[in-house]
Amino acid sequence: MKTVIVVGAGIWGASLALRLAETGWRVTLVEQHLPGHVRQASAGETRLLRCSHGIDDWYARMAWKARDAWRRLGERAGEELYHEAGLMWFAGTPDGWESASARVLKNLDIPCEVLDPADGARFFPEFRGDDLSFLLWEPNSGVIRARRATQVTARLAAAAGVRLVRARAVPVTGEAAPYECAVDLGGEVLRADRVVWACGAWLPELFDTPLTVTKQDTVHFAVPAPWTTPGVPAWVDYDASAYGHGDVDGVGMKATSDAQGVPYEPEHGERIVDAASVERSRGYLRRRFPSLAGAPVLFSQVCQYALTPDTEWIVAETSPGVWLLGGDSGHGFKHAPVLAEYVAGVLDGGYEPEPRFGLHERVPARGLRTRGDIR
Repeated sequence: MKTVIVVGAGIWGASLALRLAETGWRVTLVEQHLPGHVRQASAGETRLLRCSHGIDDWYARMAWKARDAWRRLGERAGEELYHEAGLMWFAGTPDGWESASARVLKNLDIPCEVLDPADGARFFPEFRGDDLSFLLWEPNSGVIRARRATQVTARLAAAAGVRLVRARAVPVTGEAAPYECAVDLGGEVLRADRVVWACGAWLPELFDTPLTVTKQDTVHFAVPAPWTTPGVPAWVDYDASAYGHGDVDGVGMKATSDAQGVPYEPEHGERIVDAASVERSRGYLRRRFPSLAGAPVLFSQVCQYALTPDTEWIVAETSPGVWLLGGDSGHGFKHAPVLAEYVAGVLDGGYEPEPRFGLHERVPARGLRTRGDIR
């Protein structure tokens, strides 16, 4: 039986461990804390699932497949992990990200609709769109319950035979270094046919990667009905680097910025949301949903992104059998079940990963996230 060690039980690591176990691998999943712990980027309360990715059709196809994968995973777990409320893009220009996305989605037969800004009143209890060129509606997009999905995926992996080891893993050095398909757990060395380092914001501490770790504040506001009804869709304003959704599960309406934050240390960094982040979110509410500008903060959370300059992922072999999997922050969560299938095929030797995912020099780009700015 083929053996693999996956380091990191965030959504990418847990999903890969589950997929490999179900396809005949003996899997050890190493996590220094617990799956879904609050230091993980995967432990945010929610993440968006959207198929729009500008001109890129590879990610759009993967996101569409991931929608079905999340629904199947929820059915298997006996709970709703994916809330399909739909998602609205607010297009500030006639020929930007949203226009390119609409062309790709239509070419792929992924449902979408271009609407007049006045149509926003049909979807939101209050809406101001006089500064917009058009709206792009994705009826089959929505919100993933992120932290819960991570915990459920890890639980399903354990049920499939994955061995979860609670420890901090580092690459093997010294006399044991020839055993490169191995990890050091503080003196105990584990070996396998493959090792996959999927440790998110901790990856740059261990390997030379084109990753920057940034602090990202998320803010949820206490809002009145009908903002709390399940039918309120998610929304993204790409040019303003703003996104959010209605109240899901009583944690408030998410309205937050996706602008790139300041450098951050994920293990010991303080998890206190900056006052400027709250005011930035309020400023956007004031502009788009004016009556909510004074809503109190109900819930806030600091997570971190591990970002490549071009926001493309890392799926790369650093030495025979040793793989790095990362750079997922801001747009990777939603893809996890399907990406796990893709990476499993790479580890099985079925195909090489996309060249874009290599450890080459990256050129800064506007990116695949819901962020329209560059710092």
